[in-house]
Amino acid sequence: MKQPLIALIAALSALAAPALPAAAQVGSASAASPGDPAARPFVEALVGDGFAILRDKSIDRQAARARFRQILQRDVALDDIGMRLIRRQRTGLTPAQLSAYRAAFPEFVLNAYADRLYDYADARVQVQRTIGRGPYTEVYTRVTRPGAQPIDTIWQVKTRDDSSGGKLQVNNLVVGGVNLSLTQEADFTSYIAKNGFDALVAFLKTANARSLAVQAGNK
Repeated sequence: MKQPLIALIAALSALAAPALPAAAQVGSASAASPGDPAARPFVEALVGDGFAILRDKSIDRQAARARFRQILQRDVALDDIGMRLIRRQRTGLTPAQLSAYRAAFPEFVLNAYADRLYDYADARVQVQRTIGRGPYTEVYTRVTRPGAQPIDTIWQVKTRDDSSGGKLQVNNLVVGGVNLSLTQEADFTSYIAKNGFDALVAFLKTANARSLAVQAGNK
């Protein structure tokens, strides 16, 4: 399987996916209202937290990984994203299959990308504007790195209306015009079609175990 483009990880790397609603496919920037006024400071704080981890020389990779896990759990709709990626297969899955996938997916996101984030510690993100699109607010940012072309990134932020108390969470990301939810969903769908759903879960678990072994060897 090619390496997936998971929303938050790509977002932090660029410092940087429920059935996919039409709002997740970013439209023209000429539309409508600025959306939820809390979305802009939310994204700025999220990016700032990510940079703080990357640039903190006093902590090792294991401690940094633990902090990234906290960010994922707090600020990213991981379960929604994970279930979106398998929306076409979900009705045919057993409760045990769903449970195994939901347990493996968040850790896979972390283990697959945490160490790669350090390549982007010198990046800078500037928020340019926000646009409201139904239940979402799109936060437009420009990512710059020394010696590299700028990358325009759009964070899709949703105010949750469930037991989370309505807190904001990242629901999708568009990087350089690429909708990461759609890209990742296509990747998972292709893998499942060729290998089966249980093979996907086994792949996620194997990747997690391999990453943990590498971490142990680097201590």
